[in-house]
Amino acid sequence: MSIDTSRNYWFVGASWGGTEDKTDELIEQGIWRFWPGPEGKNAYEDKIRSMKPGDLIAIKSAYVRKHDLPFDNRGNSVSVMAIKAIGEITENPDDGIQVKVDWKERFDPPKEWFFYTGRFSVWKMKLDDSYARDLIRFAFHDEPQDIPRFLLHPFWHNRYAVAGAGGSRFAWTQFYEAFADRLAEFHDRRKELIEGLERLSERLPWLNYLRERGSSRESGFLEDICPFTFMGAFNRGMTVENRRSVAAALADLIGLEAEVPEAFDGIPVMNNQSAWFFAFKKRRQPTDIDGLWDMFRTALQYADAGEGEQESDAFAAAFDRTISQRKVAWTLTMGLYWIRPWEFVPLDQNTRQYLHSSFGIVLPRKIGAEHFAGQDYLDLIEDLKGRFEEGTSPVHSIPELSYAAWGQGRVTEETQDGYGADDAEALPEEATPVGAEPYGIGDIEAEGCFLPTEELESLIKRISQKKNIILQGTPGTGKTWLSKRLAYALMGQRNEHSLTAVQFHPTLSYEDFVRGWRPAAGGRLTLSDGPLMQAIRRAAEKPDSMQVVVIEEINRGNPAQIFGEMLTLIEGDKRKPEDALRLSHMHEGEAPIHVPPNLYLIGTMNIADRSLALVDLALRRRFAFIDLVPQFNKAWADWLENEGGIDRQLVDDIGARMRKLNDAIAADGALGINFCVGHSYVTPGAGDRVRDPVSWFRAVVETEIGPLLEEYWFDRPERAQEETERLLAGW
Repeated sequence: MSIDTSRNYWFVGASWGGTEDKTDELIEQGIWRFWPGPEGKNAYEDKIRSMKPGDLIAIKSAYVRKHDLPFDNRGNSVSVMAIKAIGEITENPDDGIQVKVDWKERFDPPKEWFFYTGRFSVWKMKLDDSYARDLIRFAFHDEPQDIPRFLLHPFWHNRYAVAGAGGSRFAWTQFYEAFADRLAEFHDRRKELIEGLERLSERLPWLNYLRERGSSRESGFLEDICPFTFMGAFNRGMTVENRRSVAAALADLIGLEAEVPEAFDGIPVMNNQSAWFFAFKKRRQPTDIDGLWDMFRTALQYADAGEGEQESDAFAAAFDRTISQRKVAWTLTMGLYWIRPWEFVPLDQNTRQYLHSSFGIVLPRKIGAEHFAGQDYLDLIEDLKGRFEEGTSPVHSIPELSYAAWGQGRVTEETQDGYGADDAEALPEEATPVGAEPYGIGDIEAEGCFLPTEELESLIKRISQKKNIILQGTPGTGKTWLSKRLAYALMGQRNEHSLTAVQFHPTLSYEDFVRGWRPAAGGRLTLSDGPLMQAIRRAAEKPDSMQVVVIEEINRGNPAQIFGEMLTLIEGDKRKPEDALRLSHMHEGEAPIHVPPNLYLIGTMNIADRSLALVDLALRRRFAFIDLVPQFNKAWADWLENEGGIDRQLVDDIGARMRKLNDAIAADGALGINFCVGHSYVTPGAGDRVRDPVSWFRAVVETEIGPLLEEYWFDRPERAQEETERLLAGW
């Protein structure tokens, strides 16, 4: 039957408070109306005002069902929309809330329509959409739904027609959804999860990463766990067989009887080095894990509700709260994908890049209220589902999208190495089909930085503004260590692919660093880009991601010679195409080069090395210089006590001796504060327990600090010996 295209067709909800069905009341009153939420928000005011007399209207409700369906759904959830009544709009009072309706027919029981359903309370049909036209004929002209036709479309075919078959690419989705449903029952039984994981770790060493410092449990195992981290135990960089082993063990732990997937293709996984959705105990808030459980349950309720503004608002609010927690960020979307892969899109780095390249969707670099919040996420999902139904779409469902992004982003195949002491089976960073782990100032502090938080924040701000900075300081102040971590914090993620590290030395040239002619096969010379030009290319190709070049010992080479014309191009206010210049060596037909604004340079400089000349003034003008000084402060002392296991009294003694040494160096007219000894000399690494602090300190002084002092006082060796003995006096 042909459709009258001169009028609009509306499908609307009729529930008050998200639960009470007002269909009969509306029919009796001869109206349809919308009830705003408790805050009085009416997102449909404009749409309701646009309703015209003569438009047809249907009352509907949407929900999800797994059983008693007129086709084989292979055990998957199916979106269902019940048509309860149909009528014709007769008048619009233009109040944005209601319209008068001549109700024609009340369906009891309601007519059920499958697959193509609307979550929103007011849904206007697009007449150029063939599925919308089928729905109109079903609702208003009593034509049956052609279910086989829908099942042939890839959007639904992927899920229903072959789901569950042994060779199905997305058969894993059933296990993941069932796992999430069962796991939801353990909200108040988390102790069972922790105790079970602890037992399993005795035979499954891949679970040993679930330990943390400061745990009250004798084994050091986590005291609490969130559902996403629990599922993350089999969604990490491991071999397929190991993932299957862990998944089977955890399914048995929660009492789930379901077949473990044969493969996990296209499922984003967590980085092995950061596989939790919450921070370490000393850095997380008491409510963080509870907040993740609330997000988990709210997401399941939203996905299974079918429709309703209350569920949407609750989800968006929970999303916004959760992404504000430390260590969550974009990884939350991966966890949501695991629990309902047909409803939630993962926004790992590979998927974000795929959305950009295949759909032209550019997402902000950061996630948060000011960048990308819960409602933005829901809007993106609705937009994608609409695109999936189009015949020109490269993919037709969220799992297919994730699979395509995974295939496009994966560089190497999954390793098949066995488990090693350091989790050696972890995929190389470039092989892990996920975005890099989130990284921020809190992570720098947790890894052993003793600068105050406000100073770190100021550093990040200065890099963002100036584009180029140099960390300068005496030996042992952590310049190199901090430079790379500042780069990650600036990016917001630990992404080694966006970081280029170079060390300057006296023989380094412009041709090495920027671009130059190099020997090639057949005795030819080829024009090759150095690390700086390679970083510039990457920054230009990915304008929505940061690229950082770290230059160690920048004053050990000849910066003016090595940078050449790049000294002009790297200036923060000359990062535009109109500022482009021709390089000393250009490819034929190549346009002039400019440095993109998303490229940052972080240099390090040892100011105590007397063999080096002063930095060129032209370089000084283009970089901001940040002084790093020894940090024998409380944060340093806490680190030695907590990470090194050194008695606090000994720590305080070491700190006092080092401060006294630096006072002597600063007071020496031939040296001064630029020669003070940094804290790194007497700082053990994370988790490096010092079993014999006295022997350890003596060894550091005799083999590292002593020789440095001999270099300082090369013309007064007796002074160097005196200060070395003073450091060790009584030890």
